[in-house]
Amino acid sequence: MISSSIIAERFDEDIATDDAKSSILNKLLSGEEVRLDDPNYDVVRDVVDRTIKLSAELNRSTDTDQVRAKLEEILHTKLDENLRVMPPFYTNFGRFTTIGKNVFINHACSFLDMGGITIEDNVLIGPKVNIVTENHPEDPAKRSSLVTKPVLIKNNAWIGAGANILPGVTVGKNAIVAAGAVVTKDVPDNTVVGGVPAKFIKSITEETKTIK
Repeated sequence: MISSSIIAERFDEDIATDDAKSSILNKLLSGEEVRLDDPNYDVVRDVVDRTIKLSAELNRSTDTDQVRAKLEEILHTKLDENLRVMPPFYTNFGRFTTIGKNVFINHACSFLDMGGITIEDNVLIGPKVNIVTENHPEDPAKRSSLVTKPVLIKNNAWIGAGANILPGVTVGKNAIVAAGAVVTKDVPDNTVVGGVPAKFIKSITEETKTIK
């Protein structure tokens, strides 16, 4: 899962070494309430503005190598050469997304990653999948504040077209999320879930696993 150490790795030195500026980033990763009038919220706005610009450039790319290179700029980290992302691809922040090896992300996916998104190796993500780590308090007086929870997609999981993965969810190893599902709770390893909200459909047994 994403940890606060990623701030030192992915942010410019003037932010990563400034306790006041990095404090709001730590709040996002720890799930603390973050108010839009926080005196350091400009750090978040600056990253969002940069990501919007780079995302537009990514979505004008003409081959998968260009897409990956532009995504490396957005995430501010090196990515596996076997990563394939089919544009358009959308993210609002980017710096708190980690993507493993041999991952495929299909067209028109959206990652809202202020709470941290971790995608392990060999994951397949279908078109128009939304992964969301951000929420708002129920209290109307605080409604504009952000409250985040991380999302973890474990090794060899498959997320079907149009699925929605909501804050705090872990999708287990080898699991399948059916197309159009809304996932509000953790998905155990080696299971298939589907529906709104997503519920257990069946287990993936040894007989049904692909032999490698």
